[in-house]
Amino acid sequence: MKPHKIELFFEFLVFGILIGITEDLIAVTLTTGQIITWKIVGIIVLIAIPFAVIGELLADRIDFIKLYRKIFKK
Repeated sequence: MKPHKIELFFEFLVFGILIGITEDLIAVTLTTGQIITWKIVGIIVLIAIPFAVIGELLADRIDFIKLYRKIFKK
């Protein structure tokens, strides 16, 4: 992998982790009304990291337009 692609991968990975943590914190607060503690933040971080990695490795590598055209080709 080229150094530029590795840098881009990690930039999106970090951004994905931060966004995942933020949205999970909002979801927990809105749905449970629970006060956010460091324990809850830790659990959310442990949940957000694998999903961000999967998102970077799988979803960002798939060309959905080509896949859509292949499936729904007339």
